[in-house]
Formats: sequence, structure tokens, C-alpha cells
Amino acid sequence: MGVLKYGDSDVPIDIDDRTLAHLQAVVVAKLRRNESFTLSWRHCPGSGTGRSTIWLHPAIPLLFEFDQGAPDKLNLEWLERLMHSANTSGGIRLIEENAPEG
Repeated sequence: MGVLKYGDSDVPIDIDDRTLAHLQAVVVAKLRRNESFTLSWRHCPGSGTGRSTIWLHPAIPLLFEFDQGAPDKLNLEWLERLMHSANTSGGIRLIEENAPEG
């Protein structure tokens, strides 16, 4: 299980390593272009049924921490779906790798 740390928050965001690697690729691409956007995800089943959203901005520190030493090969189709959502007014919706279209 990886961790995303954003800004000065003491609350880490737990995300499995594979998802985090794909998220990192999309987020870095957007932030390199100085684009701000939101990232939304559903809480883990043990944490309730809610969801959270953060505003990602190039000036706010961001740390991706992975449990695995070696990165996974990225799924280009999943990257495209994540990037497509990043380019909408709703921002990145953290979807599962095999989530159906729509």
C-alpha cells in the first residue's frame, strides 16, 4: 500500500502502489504544464462510505511513497482514462484499473 502526502497535511492518503504509480504519471504530466485540478476518490470500505477531493496545484508539495521497490509496467488504457478525467471540470476521479467505461 502506497501513500500520497499532500501539502502540510498530517493525514496520508492510502493508495495501492499500482494505482499510485498511474496516478503519479498523470499528476506529474498535469503539474509540469502548470495545470491545477482536483483529485477525488472514494473512501476505503473500512473508512465509511464517503469520498474526498483535494485541489492539486504546482506550488503545493506532493509526495508519492511506494511500498514496492520496483515500479509496475503502466497500463496505457488506464492512463488515458485517468488523463481524460483530469482534463474535465470534475478533475481526476480515481477509478479502478478495470472499471467499465462511463
